[in-house]
Amino acid sequence: MIRRIDLRGRRASEPALDYRAVVPRAPFDVEAAVDAVRPTLDDVRHRGAVALREYASRWDGVELTDIRVPVEAMARALRKLDPDVRAAFEESIRRLRAVSEAELETDTEVRVVPGGTVTQRLVPYRRVGVYIPGGVAPLASSVVMNVVPAQVAGVESIALASSPQKEYGGLPHPTILAVCALLGVDEVYAAGGAGAIAMFAYGARAGEGPDTEVLCQPVDFVAGPGRITTVAAKRLVKGIVGIDSEAGPTEIAILADDTADPGYVAADLISQAEHDPMAASVLVTPSVALATAVEAELERQVPATKHVQRIGEALRGEQSGVVLVDDLEQGLAVVDAYAAEHLEIHTADAARWAARVRNAGAIFVGPWSPVSLGDYAAGSNHVLPTGGCACHSSGLSVRSYLKAVHVVDYDQAALRDVAKHVVALAEAEDLPAHGQAVQVRFGPGTDGYA
Repeated sequence: MIRRIDLRGRRASEPALDYRAVVPRAPFDVEAAVDAVRPTLDDVRHRGAVALREYASRWDGVELTDIRVPVEAMARALRKLDPDVRAAFEESIRRLRAVSEAELETDTEVRVVPGGTVTQRLVPYRRVGVYIPGGVAPLASSVVMNVVPAQVAGVESIALASSPQKEYGGLPHPTILAVCALLGVDEVYAAGGAGAIAMFAYGARAGEGPDTEVLCQPVDFVAGPGRITTVAAKRLVKGIVGIDSEAGPTEIAILADDTADPGYVAADLISQAEHDPMAASVLVTPSVALATAVEAELERQVPATKHVQRIGEALRGEQSGVVLVDDLEQGLAVVDAYAAEHLEIHTADAARWAARVRNAGAIFVGPWSPVSLGDYAAGSNHVLPTGGCACHSSGLSVRSYLKAVHVVDYDQAALRDVAKHVVALAEAEDLPAHGQAVQVRFGPGTDGYA
């Protein structure tokens, strides 16, 4: 069901060996999708909600009179939400809010010299757009993960979009609407994929004319997962708005030795394969016995799952595999090169190995910290870098919704004291007007500022 890659006897110091090139990973060509979605963005930019309603009819099979979801529809969805599911979401919100509040940093002021300070102010975005897919799986948990940090950061306006569902009369999935109600998000749109991203970036009018009512104001920042077309749309609007990331299919890597429970390891590999046929599940181990036992567990467990076809396709795909290594040192080098979205450590002294990991979106330590916990209720955020981007990017957090602004406040004496250095550097760069902008403040003198 899942292929093996044998790296035993091969070290990163070996000429021409790049672990990033030999570990499993499927191609995710965002650029190839850009041209396909560009017309959609242009159409929504110019025709607003009229275009979005046409796309709802064409893509989702629903006829919408208004893409804005009534507040009562969200309240009704919350009233109908299963009490156990509501309690689970409330606990997930509580835990993530506690972690997010602990992450919230304060402004810092540095007295550089007497009379001269530089303050770093952390300023939340004014308005944020969150996209939540509702297709293969209604990712209501992603509402929590994207909205809670924004609220803690102090974002004053949050708009959310999710694709209209024919089964629910053109509204987004009711669980998504219920979580919006739980969080107090009342600006919600039935709009999907690239069209929703365009609406957030450019805003959307209710009609085609320039004098028609504005239905959705543009945002400053767009967050949320989606298919490759959604990711391509985010790439196209980057620069017009900020974006969280260009996230690809989900992935899990597990570093394990012969102390690991093969049943747990197999179940965790399956859990991420359940997301998408392109999801990646990778086991890295020095233990052939464990690899064989995990493969047997996959053969036993997969047929018992609900989404057998989707899981089987993901596990058989080129993006998944069992990687055999000489020892955990080599295994650590492999998972660092892979830079997984989710990395589980199932080894003796797991915390020690976890502390040495450099590249991972999130690290799950030991047998009692599965990725599923992080997906829903650990208190961590499940919006994480994929495709090897964990070597340079972080997961979504309060910091994602804040921008840092330096506030420079010097008095006359403090400027006079440093003026000669400013002038010297300006002259060195052949930008004399920069120096003159300082000199003019002190009038004539032996050096213009003495």
